[in-house]
Amino acid sequence: MATLVSFHAHPDDECILCGGVMRKAADEGHRVVLVVATRGEVGEVADGFLDEGELLRDRRVRETHASAEVLGAKRVEFLGYVDSGMMGESTNDAPNTFWTADVEEAAARLAAILVEEKADVLTVYDDHGGYGHPDHIQVHRVGMRAAELAGTPRVYQATMNRDHARRGWEAAQAAGIEMPDISGDNMFGTPEGELTTAVDVAGYADVKRAAMRAHASQISEQSFFLGQTDEAFAYAFGTEWFIRVGAAPGIVEDDLFTGL
Repeated sequence: MATLVSFHAHPDDECILCGGVMRKAADEGHRVVLVVATRGEVGEVADGFLDEGELLRDRRVRETHASAEVLGAKRVEFLGYVDSGMMGESTNDAPNTFWTADVEEAAARLAAILVEEKADVLTVYDDHGGYGHPDHIQVHRVGMRAAELAGTPRVYQATMNRDHARRGWEAAQAAGIEMPDISGDNMFGTPEGELTTAVDVAGYADVKRAAMRAHASQISEQSFFLGQTDEAFAYAFGTEWFIRVGAAPGIVEDDLFTGL
């Protein structure tokens, strides 16, 4: 069987964008490895959530391991960089942030894991990180370079389907449901015509929700991620979207391992 390495910026990103393909791969007998660039140090947490003296980064590491178990990952690695925060925040330039990391150095760290694992498939993000977060953009830069260094044969850029989101917003508006319209934001996801791969993971909706719940410091039951009806959740998260590097635009794939 093959080995999938899924590379993400922060704890909880893995279950949102790639949780279905990770668990699907594990169920099919593939080896799944999760690599996270940072420990999510600047995430927001409610007052009193952490135990006395507990650091958020330590809680988020434990949550990541719990999520990884749900998603079938056999190995979890952190590259050791610090969460940069949202674009334009003063935290972007703090010492050892992922955003300020030397791409070659960071790529070498990831490439070492890819070589050790003999990775067949690597997931990263699209070139604008899905929505413009600096650490997500850096995942693209570092991941693409690491694949070159390691000779990883197949790379997929995880993203969101901007047109699918627009259709969902229009349906919600017609039903009288108020939702923020982000589908016209050019920093949100990728137009459908540029995608190559759509993986149906609706059957893993409960798994994705369980992995999200493992990240309790960041994803509450009232959040957009967990506060939806089953139908709305299936629409938003029941398909995972990718751009296969080197492939022509057009959705012609429904699996990351076809032909391996």
